[in-house]
Amino acid sequence: MKLLSCVLAATLAGAAGVPDMLHAQPMPQAPADADVATRVAALNALLAEQWQHTLQNAPEFATMLGDLRYNDRWSDVSPEHLAAEQKVNADFLKRFEAIDTTGFKDSDRQNQQLMVRQLQDGLTAYDLKLNQMPLDQMSGVHIMLAGFISSIPFDNTKEYEDYLARLKAVSKAFDQVTALARQGMANRMMPPRYLLEKVAVQIGSIEKPAGMDSVFAEPLKHFPKTVSTADQARLTTAILAAIDDNVRPAYRKLGAFVSQEYAPHGRSEYGVWALPNGDALYRFSVHQQTTSDKTPAEIHAIGLAEVARIEGEMLKIAKARGYNDVASFRAALAKDPSVHPKSREDILERYRSYLAGMQPELPKLFGLLPRTNVVVMPVEPFREKEAGSAEYHQGTPDGSRPGMIFVNTGDYAKRSVLSIESTAYHEGIPGHHMQISIAQTLPDLPPFRQQGGYNAYIEGWALYAEQLGKDIGFYKDPLSDYGRLSDELLRAARLVLDTGVHDKHWTRQQMVDYFHAHTSEDEPDIQAETDRYITWPGQALGYKMGELKILELRERAKQQLGANFDIRAFHDEVLGGGALPLDVLEQRVDAWIAAVKAGAVSA
Repeated sequence: MKLLSCVLAATLAGAAGVPDMLHAQPMPQAPADADVATRVAALNALLAEQWQHTLQNAPEFATMLGDLRYNDRWSDVSPEHLAAEQKVNADFLKRFEAIDTTGFKDSDRQNQQLMVRQLQDGLTAYDLKLNQMPLDQMSGVHIMLAGFISSIPFDNTKEYEDYLARLKAVSKAFDQVTALARQGMANRMMPPRYLLEKVAVQIGSIEKPAGMDSVFAEPLKHFPKTVSTADQARLTTAILAAIDDNVRPAYRKLGAFVSQEYAPHGRSEYGVWALPNGDALYRFSVHQQTTSDKTPAEIHAIGLAEVARIEGEMLKIAKARGYNDVASFRAALAKDPSVHPKSREDILERYRSYLAGMQPELPKLFGLLPRTNVVVMPVEPFREKEAGSAEYHQGTPDGSRPGMIFVNTGDYAKRSVLSIESTAYHEGIPGHHMQISIAQTLPDLPPFRQQGGYNAYIEGWALYAEQLGKDIGFYKDPLSDYGRLSDELLRAARLVLDTGVHDKHWTRQQMVDYFHAHTSEDEPDIQAETDRYITWPGQALGYKMGELKILELRERAKQQLGANFDIRAFHDEVLGGGALPLDVLEQRVDAWIAAVKAGAVSA
């Protein structure tokens, strides 16, 4: 405070009596070091304040990060609270925008710019009423609460007490979600009816199991030694009572609302174009999810071109195996028992084997390496039908909870093993687990950047990671490489399908037909993927758009640096700033290329 007062006093004094000589010969002056330091300190203090507000306002997120101050509560998603938060975030935005970044280091200036961008996107999303459709089959509160259990620590009696408090608060949380859904219903912000009918079925499947059979009783089966025998007995009784007297009735009430009141008003069209201001909503979603300015039509065209290119690569493998086209080869593989898993455990073990094989190869590609472990687990039975083939859940920054890859082992006989290798690299190492684990521990980034959630970067990196396996000699079996191409083809098809339904007004059947014509996806995945794109406008675009940008930047670096190009240094530069918008990543890599060329840094 004293330093700031001195700077203000000096500024006012200078303005009151400037010597004539300076008036005669004005010269630009860089901000005094003390002034810059003061403004950087003010920025960092404001970033810290905003981060603490984020954690308090999102208790589940705080728990996932290992911050247990709010471990006994759920987020407040009532319409009243969300409206109040809009005002809080608008105030934060004004305060960040008021900071003069003249003279700042690039890293400090970027912190300010990224926070401003993040707050602006949040305010726009609220204005578009995107929060008013809180129930869907992919990430609705009914799924989130049940799936969240795996991210909650249960290391001592206090953490079980916190969990008990959360269970008793489920009814309040569901009432808030119901009020928000009713607000959306009044504003004609409605998901498709057929998907809401699936939500009602999901809710029922979670509600029905009682007592120790409930997913919410899972922590009672694994008490740590730090919880005394007496506390175990007491907590078991209390938690089972909360499940049957609080949680299950809350699910029944929510299920009745969805099936009787909400779903009947669901929209009949599949694309968000049918919503009020739907075209603007989709354009915003595309921009936010891809961090690019490309139009839906441009992205659709990129998707068609990428599908054609990848199918050409797959045709080479098909012809080498004696088939004249990809379709006949795909049909033959579908009937080949050797490419289908023998059991649920067979799927899980294949994932673990590929991850184990990749681990010792990482130093060939990276200087930065993940510090935390990753484990492979089956998707919970209550969401098998709607879940994709695999997904990653981040661990805590300190490694006390490992990263987790949840693999869908349901209907295993109809699944294929061909894409397991590429998916293991995508979800684990060098994909999601590696990128997120590194970002969480980057010492020079503020927490909001360590936990950055830019979809195109995160998913683009994970898709790029699949290719890295081939770069270092994996996919030794041509069929496994065919599986990799099949996965890449899926991500290219997403550009066509997402823009197809939300911009070109495709029907669901058109989407399914395109899937069958152009991908090797298993039927359970085709159905789940189709519903996913309908539910999450724009999200599926991030994979291919992000991967293409990273490949473009790598090729640029190789061309400009020639013999000085080092793949390890390039990867460390891409990972070393945390998740970023693609335009900011491009600026970062271009600056690195220039620095290497100037000899300022080594490649």
